[in-house]
Amino acid sequence: MSELTPTPTPTPAPVLDERRDPNVEDPSGRLAVYLARTQTPLDLLALLTLWIVVVPPGDFGSDHHASTIALAVRIGVSVVYGIDIAIRSTLARRHWRYAISHPIALATVVIPPLRVIFSLRLVRSVFRRGSLGRFMVAAGILVLNGAAVAYLFERHASGSNIHTFGESVWWSVVTVTTVGYGDYFPVTLAGRITAVFIMGIGILTLAVITAQVASSFVDQAANRRGSEAPRQPETMDSALAALDQRLARIEDLLLARAAPFEDSPGAPEAPDEGA
Repeated sequence: MSELTPTPTPTPAPVLDERRDPNVEDPSGRLAVYLARTQTPLDLLALLTLWIVVVPPGDFGSDHHASTIALAVRIGVSVVYGIDIAIRSTLARRHWRYAISHPIALATVVIPPLRVIFSLRLVRSVFRRGSLGRFMVAAGILVLNGAAVAYLFERHASGSNIHTFGESVWWSVVTVTTVGYGDYFPVTLAGRITAVFIMGIGILTLAVITAQVASSFVDQAANRRGSEAPRQPETMDSALAALDQRLARIEDLLLARAAPFEDSPGAPEAPDEGA
């Protein structure tokens, strides 16, 4: 009687979290394609317009309707982020659940700088190994943002010595390098907070550059070791060949020394096997 082969029990598929899994949110892949195309430009927009949304519209002054332009730009950035979250929710499988499960994206519509502050993706791309150029560009943009913010807060403040954008840029460069000449300095609370922010960028930049230089030295040493590694088998082969030659010479010498004893008259004869 033949034995019956048991039918394997199928393993149940794991239950996925619809709030986080992109395949459940967007089975067709349209949302993933949209995010791949728009995330970096939108993050760059937030980085470039950070100073516009940080400074209140009233601090831009009334010359040439600067405050009106600043307010229009602020509203425009919020509209762009609002359209972005609307498109993402439309492309998702469950529209309302997607919007509710992404509160930061909703908050950026009202407060656009949150996109830069909470964008872990942008932070990862900046600190990725080999992205020193990208990091330096981001740091430079942030320093210029700090210079613009300090200028807008300090130019009309009582006791301030920063009255032009050029003076503010010079102060930002001196601050980010942690030199601190003291010829220009902020006197307002917002200006001092900006100074702390710029000093943090300077310290972080120094740490990143040091880490990149150390990493490059480590990679160079590893490459040198890798290039020298293939030579080791050749050295071992030559050593083994030389050892074989020495053993062969020793064997020849032993045979040469044993030959006279075998040919001598007094050497014992081998017994006859048939006797």
